[in-house]
Amino acid sequence: MSLILSVQSHVAYGYVGNRAAMIPLHALGHEVIELNTVGFSNHPGYGAFSGRIFTLDELSTLVEGLKAQGLFSHIDAVLTGYIGDHELGHLVMETLQQIRAENPDCLYCCDPVMGDVGRGFFVDEQSIPPFFKDIALKEADLIVPNQFEASYLAGMEINNDDDARVALGRLHALGAKGVVMTSYQPQSLAHDKISMLVSHPDMGIYQVITPRLDLDPMPNGAGDVSAATLLGHILNGKPLQDALALTAAALVDVFCATQQASRRELHLIKAQSAFTDPSKNYTIQRL
Repeated sequence: MSLILSVQSHVAYGYVGNRAAMIPLHALGHEVIELNTVGFSNHPGYGAFSGRIFTLDELSTLVEGLKAQGLFSHIDAVLTGYIGDHELGHLVMETLQQIRAENPDCLYCCDPVMGDVGRGFFVDEQSIPPFFKDIALKEADLIVPNQFEASYLAGMEINNDDDARVALGRLHALGAKGVVMTSYQPQSLAHDKISMLVSHPDMGIYQVITPRLDLDPMPNGAGDVSAATLLGHILNGKPLQDALALTAAALVDVFCATQQASRRELHLIKAQSAFTDPSKNYTIQRL
């Protein structure tokens, strides 16, 4: 069992951000300290929502409280998702440095939530993307961008496997150690398939291909679930390739359960056994 500090958004209803991450992390046997960057009624994918981004002072106070309890030396990993404000991002980096001063082995898993294919950026383009590219990426043991986010971070379009190889190499050169690219759909891949890539300088690049389910509308939160599941398996001692294959299998089960129930939200409670015992294994192969 590991202790994880998860810094993400929070919604009262639905499964995105910390609400989505808690289920796989708990299922995989980990304790989680939640630090919520926003408090919304529901995720903005619905169009209308209420709530607010928490201020720097509010989050700083919470961080100081955690430090005062002597928790920093016990934190095994930091997971970040939606930040919302670049000043909060800098606070997170300062907190990470303080944690690593007390526990140098603390892992940092960064989900650089910025946008998606077809939507473009849904964060402040002037501050959040540069924060991830210039600061957070360099500190990350594992970064989990989707195809759109990886394209931005690498400074190039990703349309095929050759592009992906170059882009992943650029991300490593910028400082990222392990990289998992989610929702990867190159031009050569059939429409009913989707894939994920994992890359590390010590092992090369691997791919796992799974069915692509057409859900309308597509539920939000899959990226949050992916990053949390990956981290949970890694902390349980799984190699990166195995963690990727297990994460992909869990996501298929979650999407199948969601589709069968005709839900707008990911059916995480119904499908929570997928995180420890997915119904099907998917082959991972070198790209």
